[in-house]
Amino acid sequence: QVHLVESGGGLVQPGGSLRLSCAASRSIFSIYTMGWYRQAPGKQRELVVRLTSGGNTNYADSVKGRFTISRDNAKNTVYLQMNSLKPEDTAVYYCNAYRGVYDYWGQGTQVTVSS
Repeated sequence: QVHLVESGGGLVQPGGSLRLSCAASRSIFSIYTMGWYRQAPGKQRELVVRLTSGGNTNYADSVKGRFTISRDNAKNTVYLQMNSLKPEDTAVYYCNAYRGVYDYWGQGTQVTVSS
């Protein structure tokens, strides 16, 4: 079992920045693909970015050049740096750890971009 806890969400003005954190309950980054997903009201959950155990990334077109995923193996924590935020980035952001039949989710953290 893997527990994921997100933090760092909040209210930010358009053009602002936030950094989300996802702390895992144990060391998994060497074997799990980590991802950030988001779900806006009335919409399906969508991929924001994936980070494979080998270090490859896959960003959604809507966030390329603005968002950056990184990880700190010593802290068992994955980060999502979000810059140049737009109102359409408003959503609940979820952390995910995936490895074949193993698929774990955090509880989500709300990000609201509004003036």
